Amino acid sequence: MRPSQHPARAARGLLGALLTALLALTALLTAGPAAQADTAICEQYGSTTIQGRYVVQNNRWGTSEAQCITATDTGFRITQADGSAATNGAPKSYPSVYNGCHYTNCSPGTGLPARLSTISTAPTSVSYTYVSNAVYDAAYDIWLDPTPRTDGVNRTEIMIWFNKVGPVQPVGSQVGTATVAGRQWQVWSGGNGSNDVLSFVAPSAIGSWGFDVMDFVRQAVARGLARNDWYLTSVQAGFEPWQNGAGLAVTAFSSTVDTSGGTPGGPGTPACRVTYATNVWPGGFTADVTVANTAATPVDGWRLAFTLPAGQRVTGAWNAGVAPSSGAVTATGLDHNAQLPPGGQVTFGFQGTYGGTFAAPAAFSLNGASCTTT
Repeated sequence: MRPSQHPARAARGLLGALLTALLALTALLTAGPAAQADTAICEQYGSTTIQGRYVVQNNRWGTSEAQCITATDTGFRITQADGSAATNGAPKSYPSVYNGCHYTNCSPGTGLPARLSTISTAPTSVSYTYVSNAVYDAAYDIWLDPTPRTDGVNRTEIMIWFNKVGPVQPVGSQVGTATVAGRQWQVWSGGNGSNDVLSFVAPSAIGSWGFDVMDFVRQAVARGLARNDWYLTSVQAGFEPWQNGAGLAVTAFSSTVDTSGGTPGGPGTPACRVTYATNVWPGGFTADVTVANTAATPVDGWRLAFTLPAGQRVTGAWNAGVAPSSGAVTATGLDHNAQLPPGGQVTFGFQGTYGGTFAAPAAFSLNGASCTTT
């Protein structure tokens, strides 16, 4: 017969067990949240969310061959990219991470779609990892549409090519160069049959960069490819591979959209009026430009964007900074005239050269808002 356990010893054993359980519970409650496990996606249009705010999508649409990506805490990487596509046509896919809405799949808590006139700034950043044994571009996409649609193809696509490897090029043809967000770009414009495409190609690879999406949106408005009463529906960072692609990765991505301010003028209402007066002689000209703020709010730091017709080049300017010298240019107020009160106006001018038949710019925009012309 087994002797009975001593009462004091039994009590000590029970107390020890309770203490161990309490310590384990405390550790569980005070531990930080576990890191999100990497998620493999091989479904053609499979997706997942990261950081509780962005969507990572496989988005294989140009081939029937297998493509797999792995979503990480901060982005994604391509782990398998079979098949190939002709480099004079469309790519195989566009695996990407995005903020906004894409074919009814909206990222958690997004503020998109948002009317352009309500957006004061849209800061974003992205970091890429590149490979050399593939043909691809690394592209940041900005989608614009006249309606706040969350499904289907938008009217205008802005592409920012951070890098390209192999004999590939954007849709359309090169229409000039431009300085946007402090960087120089080749500018391409065209259509792919379903939407307009405006592309900005970096002359050399950019590995990591932070910028304001609205700087590129204003370029589309100035070129007549969008209006200030349109909507920003999504921003996306990813890759377009034509051949191979395994190892490509977005290692970091962030995107916010500030709708607390916005550009001058209400939705659909011109924010400014531009008077463009010229004096032209064979091979040269001067332009006196008057910008009137027709909105009910002041403009702090005015920027007038317009595109010079082909063959025109700025050789000098007064009362404003004008850059670059050709193509899509931006005139910027100086310290003494950077403020435009409601109903106020400012006049600046520049001298230039031209070839062929002289013509005036077709459209102007003030800090992203379309202007009327006289």
